[in-house]
Amino acid sequence: MSELVKSPAIGDESPVPATPAAPEATPKQLTQWGEIRHRFVQNKLAVVGLVIISLLFITAIFGSMFTPYDPGAQDLENTLASPNAAHWMGTDALGRDMFSRLIAGTRVAMFVGLASIFFAVLIGVALGAIAGYFAGFADTLVMRIADVFLAFPLMIGAVVIILVTGRGITPVIISLAVFSWATVSRLLRSSILSVREMDYVHAAKALGASGGRIVRTHILPNSLTPVLVYATFNVGTTIIGVAALSFLGAGVPVDVPEWGNMLAAGQAFIGVHDYLWLYPSFFVVVTVLGFAFVGDGLRDALDPKLR
Repeated sequence: MSELVKSPAIGDESPVPATPAAPEATPKQLTQWGEIRHRFVQNKLAVVGLVIISLLFITAIFGSMFTPYDPGAQDLENTLASPNAAHWMGTDALGRDMFSRLIAGTRVAMFVGLASIFFAVLIGVALGAIAGYFAGFADTLVMRIADVFLAFPLMIGAVVIILVTGRGITPVIISLAVFSWATVSRLLRSSILSVREMDYVHAAKALGASGGRIVRTHILPNSLTPVLVYATFNVGTTIIGVAALSFLGAGVPVDVPEWGNMLAAGQAFIGVHDYLWLYPSFFVVVTVLGFAFVGDGLRDALDPKLR
């Protein structure tokens, strides 16, 4: 029965029911992904990096819609023009618009960087899962092959492959992927070695699940965190590799608007027309920083010690 209290009105003795106290609000419990998202957003540099990467993707996809000139169009009567109203970032030695070429170079850098990392992760995850779960001879064989690829410096190995196959976007992607998968396989193998001893893995074995099913449904989803972080970091490293190969004359063809090609063309004008190398350098640095910031934020957000 509700508790009765006196009415505050004078002379009114009729009882009125007391207002029940409002229940205390319980704090909302975040899901695992909600906690990860919350920790990521708390990292201001990670948010900045995410904005940079988003702008790069938008530029790569829709950039051709707002470039004022054809990136390959030459105007030999307007060569080496300083930045002006008609050419916001000037023109190069062949009269090509620098702004249009930088936008087109964004598409090349993002495509080559992401494609090479995709194939490196694909190969590394497949071989790392075999080595980590099945162990024994498979582990020894995969790790020794990985050691061979790790013994080659990335740039030297990539140059060798490109010299054999010829310059082009596809050879660059293949060469960078071939010399990047070994680190992925080692990271995944180390993670699987600890996950495979968990109780839920032994329970799946006891229920008769096949090795392939256990790897796909129980082990890989709980072992990919270090690979995801590494892949995010390494996209920036790969973009530097693409630019470096082109700068050395072993990357994409010289007629392709790519940041490394633009740096190579601008080195002859250092101290005279510095915008020719400053703008491509700026794009490379900002892109690499964007992926580094996001990778750092993912590492902190996915760290189980913070949960």
